Amino acid sequence: MSLHYHCPLCKLELTLTDKTYRCDNNHSFDIAKEGYVNLLPVQNKKSKQPGDNLEMVQARRAFLSAGHYLFLQHALAELVASLAPSSVIDLGCGEGFYTQAIAAQSSADVYGVDISKPAVKYAAKRYENAHFSVASISQAPFADAKADVLVSVFAPLFAQELARLAKPQASLIVASPGPWHLKELKAFIYADVKPHTEIEPPAGFSNESTTLLEQQVLLSVDEIKHLIMMTPFAWKFRPEHWQQIEQQGPQKVTLSFYVSQFIRD
Repeated sequence: MSLHYHCPLCKLELTLTDKTYRCDNNHSFDIAKEGYVNLLPVQNKKSKQPGDNLEMVQARRAFLSAGHYLFLQHALAELVASLAPSSVIDLGCGEGFYTQAIAAQSSADVYGVDISKPAVKYAAKRYENAHFSVASISQAPFADAKADVLVSVFAPLFAQELARLAKPQASLIVASPGPWHLKELKAFIYADVKPHTEIEPPAGFSNESTTLLEQQVLLSVDEIKHLIMMTPFAWKFRPEHWQQIEQQGPQKVTLSFYVSQFIRD
C-alpha cells in the first residue's frame, strides 16, 4: 500500500493536484521546484531555520561524497531490501544519502522526512527515486500504522511517534554510533572519551538484531573538518582545536556504527 501525506494542520489526507497537495479543509501545500513539499507550518517551528543549516548540509555532502560511509549505506539498503517492504519512511533523512540508496535497492515507496529545509531541498533536487518533505519527525505527516519499515540514521527517536507510524510487526532500523566512533576526534575535546553503548528498543518495539560495523580510514585535514561539522560535538570545537587538527595533518579515524533492527509489538 502506498503511503499518502497527511495535512499537518488537520491530519486529513492530502491529495495531489497540479503540483499542489490539498486536504478536504482546503489547506494547501505546493511542491517546490526542486520536487519536495514543505509540511512544516510556521506555527510548528521552534526557530526561524530549524534543523541543520546550509553550512552543515554542505559539510555533510562534501564528506559523504568521498565514500567513507558507503559501507554503512550499503548495509542499511541491503537490510531494508531483505524485508521486502511496500512502504518505507526515513525519519531524519538529511540530504538523502541513505534514502536514495534504500529506494534504489528496493521496490518500496520510500519517503524521506527532515526538518532541515536546506537538506531536503538538496535531496529532492538530486534524487527522484524517493519522496521528500520538510516536516518534524516528532509529528510526521502520515497516518497511523501504515509503514512497513521505519529508518533512523543518527536521528532522535520519538518512541510514541515511531509506534504510531509502524504497522504491527513492522521493522524499525536504527543506525547509531558504535563503541569508539570518532574516538580520535573526540580526544581533541574530551579528556576521557567514553564508549557508546547499544541503544535500547523504543517503547512498543522489541529487539530483533544488532550488527556492529567498523572501519578505520585515513582522512585528510579537509575531510576531518567536514566530518566534525556534521556531528553534534562540532559546537565544542574551539579555535585551538581546529589549529591542532591543521598542525597534525591527515590522520586515521575510527568509523563505528551499530545497526539495530527492532520489531513493532
